[in-house]
Amino acid sequence: MASRVLADDSRVSGVREDAEGFSLLAPDGTGYRVDLVPGVLSPGNPALARAVEGRRVVAFMGPSVDRLYGAALRAYLDATLAPGSWTVHTIDTGEKNKTLATAERVCSLAKAAGLDRHGVMLALGGGIVSDIVGFAASMYSRGIRYIRVNTTLVGQVDVGVGVKTGVNALRTKNMFGAYHPAHASLSDPAFLTTLPVREIRCGLAEIVKMAVILDEELFDTLERYPGAFRGAGGPTPREVEAYILRTSMRLMMEELCPNLREHQLARLVDFGHTFSPVVETAGDHRLEHGEAVSVDMALSACVALRLGLVDEETCDRIIGLLARIGLPVFDARTCTPELMTRALEESWERRGRRLHLVVPTGVGKATFVDDLGNIPREVLQHALDDLAVRSRHAGEGVRP
Repeated sequence: MASRVLADDSRVSGVREDAEGFSLLAPDGTGYRVDLVPGVLSPGNPALARAVEGRRVVAFMGPSVDRLYGAALRAYLDATLAPGSWTVHTIDTGEKNKTLATAERVCSLAKAAGLDRHGVMLALGGGIVSDIVGFAASMYSRGIRYIRVNTTLVGQVDVGVGVKTGVNALRTKNMFGAYHPAHASLSDPAFLTTLPVREIRCGLAEIVKMAVILDEELFDTLERYPGAFRGAGGPTPREVEAYILRTSMRLMMEELCPNLREHQLARLVDFGHTFSPVVETAGDHRLEHGEAVSVDMALSACVALRLGLVDEETCDRIIGLLARIGLPVFDARTCTPELMTRALEESWERRGRRLHLVVPTGVGKATFVDDLGNIPREVLQHALDDLAVRSRHAGEGVRP
């Protein structure tokens, strides 16, 4: 389960799927596992204990996860590790607490617990806790092991399958961070049954992202089962949810693998992540990350329509699916020409002075708009006007 640089260069890089999960080997030799582990916190389940390897553990979670699973984690560690070799702490969550100060607090608690370079930080929770603890682990003693136990849909299909960690700073999302693969990344689908509907929707936004850019069959499945993972509109068969979950994880890992540390800044998985940082920050995080990504995908589809890169039917299908899931596709407070122009300019600067805006060209297909000048203000204005109308037709309002 360890993340490491593998010495055997004869192995072929790529992603391999098996019954338990996925193995990734990047071209630079970095390899790691992502496992689906039912009953991961059951004391009789050896997966987490194997990942810990008897090392000292300092674990972190948010208050909500502590209420739901804190006792189970403590019981597991008590049953599988030596007395006095582990501690558990809660940290504040939410984007406003995803800061360098929180990462420093994680390091401080680890140091107070006597964690040395051979120890393990453990993150139990969603993407924010994983990002914070992973970044702290990358800094602590110049880098130590950490384990992700992913409890949210976003954590399982997005954050938990990659190597990025980070915190927000300087009015910018994930301004400080590191590429630091987890020693183990464990996901139990049963965690999803206790998630609030809003968090399920946010995870589905990341799944729609992968379907739009890479997989028409996955998109078709989501259209048939927009209430997946939450029983809305009738229960979704377990095998369908398993297909959605595993396909999303595999697609993300396959897309990340050749460019794990983002030496190439043109990335299809950045679909939904050009306008959304400003939608989040300018809206004072009123919208969750997945909700902002949904607005971004809808706007990007309208930009593609205005540029003649996608047809009207595809644009409507994308916006319609997001709305049927219950995600916002337009936010009047932030979807203004001024703010969305700022978002384009900031992305252009962040991506090496190339825009690399990902837009759909069909269902399961996408391309890049690389030059900022290809999206003049009038195109953006018309796209925003289009989106406002289409969002009303889709029965979608602005979500609080």
